[in-house]
Amino acid sequence: MRVAIIGAGLGGIAAAVKLKKSTSAEFVIFEQSAGVGGTWYDNRYPGCEVDVHSHAYSFSFLKYDWKRTHATQPELLAYAGHVVERFGLTPHLRLNTKVTGLVWEESTSTYTLSTADGDSQEFDVVISALGLLSVPRYPEWPGLETFEGPCFHTSRWEEHDLNGKSVAVVGTGSTAVQIIPSIAPHAGQVHVFQREPGWIEPKNEREYTARERWMFRHVPLLQRLHRARIFHQGNQRFKGYDVGSRRQRRMRDVCERFIAGSIADPRTRAAVTPAYPWGCKRPVLSSTFYPALNRENVELVPHAVTRVTPTGVVDATGVTRDIDVLILSTGFQPTKFLAGLDVKGRDGRGLHDVWRERASAFLGITVPGFPNFFILYGPNTNGGVSVIAQLERQAEVMVAAVRRMERARHGSVDTSAAATRRFIGWVDRRLATSASAMNSGCHNYYHDPSGHNVTQWPAGHLAYALATRLLARFGLRTGNPLSR
Repeated sequence: MRVAIIGAGLGGIAAAVKLKKSTSAEFVIFEQSAGVGGTWYDNRYPGCEVDVHSHAYSFSFLKYDWKRTHATQPELLAYAGHVVERFGLTPHLRLNTKVTGLVWEESTSTYTLSTADGDSQEFDVVISALGLLSVPRYPEWPGLETFEGPCFHTSRWEEHDLNGKSVAVVGTGSTAVQIIPSIAPHAGQVHVFQREPGWIEPKNEREYTARERWMFRHVPLLQRLHRARIFHQGNQRFKGYDVGSRRQRRMRDVCERFIAGSIADPRTRAAVTPAYPWGCKRPVLSSTFYPALNRENVELVPHAVTRVTPTGVVDATGVTRDIDVLILSTGFQPTKFLAGLDVKGRDGRGLHDVWRERASAFLGITVPGFPNFFILYGPNTNGGVSVIAQLERQAEVMVAAVRRMERARHGSVDTSAAATRRFIGWVDRRLATSASAMNSGCHNYYHDPSGHNVTQWPAGHLAYALATRLLARFGLRTGNPLSR
């Protein structure tokens, strides 16, 4: 069987490793960038690092000598390259190759895959591993195009000399809180524009000691036990998303104590304290952002930007601040799944037409009417301690389908529309009482324009692992609906 993997980030790498270990399929990994790593290849801003413990933000099938509790972007890029080398994936890579379209052919049970350079190939199975946070969100402020200085999105970082410059950073999410402490010692002035505050927890990142690293390398099962402990703590933490829970109050208390102990100015403390429940927005982890706000050359502006002039930015109160550099930490468009990829399934139906009202997939992996097409990091799969673990579980479902098709000498695997509707109904019921619900009082990236939460998984990773294991073992049938 021939399998196409679209994307050479950690999701695409997981799919390739598991295909190689468990099937005899031939596979090609298409990647539009010049290297592997996905988001860790694209994002190269100062201070860039993961906010999940390294031993959890890594594959379960490979022991690795992590240097830090939370890996930096260069470390994660090196890790992606190490896995590719370790499992011999380099010959399967097609870098600098953007996939633009897929068309299902019923008579041959194959997809015709098209690339931006005009090439086309046929594959029995296609796996989309395009990621969730890959399409930057650019603001539509009046005058933005007239700004005369450097202006760029954090995911498209540009190297400029910031020494002595007046810099505006718009946003205080997970990316901005890493950038601001990194550039503040060099910039002349940093203006931090905050539309609304987010709950921030201390990250407590550090280098592992030489003794710790030796023990992780040489003591049997220690790394696995450490990983299991992180997942257990993450599952306990997940209970905080229940607005009325004791864990919710505990998480809020942790954040409030962190604010009180880190920020000197009472007005700044008030400005960074949210009025909504913990978990309404994506919780942010940073040990260095609040201390950076104490610097004399860092100003927190607790207002949204409304327009831009050739030499400055104007906030919602009408105050103009002159700046030299404008950095847009304005997030991504996660609800636009598979943007830029035109997928045609049975009867020529387009995936984005099917998703016009709402993006949905069974366990976030398969869509009715699109046989042999699997999505990694699809709708309602974000969360569950570590996205890497979620990606592995999704890849295992795909591998189980490929193995069954190999035994049946190809054929196709499709998904029951009724099962998908029941699954989405369950997701909505679970998320209705979550802190991330629309009525919780914050802006978050979880909801599409119609108000559907299309990104979040409504339970811990254990629930997802069990569901995908049952699907892989009992729910896959070649030539029949995937789940009834």
